[in-house]
Amino acid sequence: MKIALCVKQVPDTSDIKWTENNTIQREGVESIINPFDVYAAEFALKLKEELKNVEITVFTMGPNQAENMLRKLLAIGCDKAVLISDKKFAGADTYATGKTISHAIRSVLPDFDLIVCGQFAVDGDTAQTGPCIASMLDIPQVTYVKKFTYPDNTGLTLERELEDGLETVKVDFPSLVCILQDTFEPRRPLINGIKEAQKKEIRVCTMEDIGLTPEKCGLRGSPTFVSKAFRKVSKHDAQKYEIGVQESVELLKERIENAKRK
Repeated sequence: MKIALCVKQVPDTSDIKWTENNTIQREGVESIINPFDVYAAEFALKLKEELKNVEITVFTMGPNQAENMLRKLLAIGCDKAVLISDKKFAGADTYATGKTISHAIRSVLPDFDLIVCGQFAVDGDTAQTGPCIASMLDIPQVTYVKKFTYPDNTGLTLERELEDGLETVKVDFPSLVCILQDTFEPRRPLINGIKEAQKKEIRVCTMEDIGLTPEKCGLRGSPTFVSKAFRKVSKHDAQKYEIGVQESVELLKERIENAKRK
């Protein structure tokens, strides 16, 4: 069984910097693995433990500094890593990102069985990239997945979390799943794993390597764009009163009546 694990680096700072095109600046910014992707990695590794004959290839799209994140994933048990990196990918929206990653998977791992993604990226919170990859590869997708309950070599039985409860579904391979954040503590790399990860080669794919053109990736290949980016400033107009419960109730009634008259 061959798994493509898709992960993303996100800024590890509240002081996000923006480019002139209103996209997040990633070069030279301290980054971490997206929290939801940590649980996606754990999902893939648990499948590997359950089914034994599993190979996990990690894919990420980003600058060269993303190599450090890939090596950490290799250190905890992933088998191979692919860095999709080209300056022409800069400024991509979720559509262009999905297209780029799907082309990379098709080029590097055409016989994949399963693609595993995090449900959200905390720097965008759109939940669009995973479904976009599935759509472009024309495979079924299951979103909001909490865990698998029964895996075999033909498909997975999955538990997904919905607003009104849990749902159990069965999906055949090849397919894509998007994983929610869970309550367990993800595994950490051991010293032997770190040593082995340093020896492994990370494959780098450019635009030409995966068969794209400048018009179909990055900012030029993005049908949407950010028109304005700003940090919201909260204004608190608070007053402090040292009064009893009854006085508080009367004051609240007065404020409500004043608000209605306005």
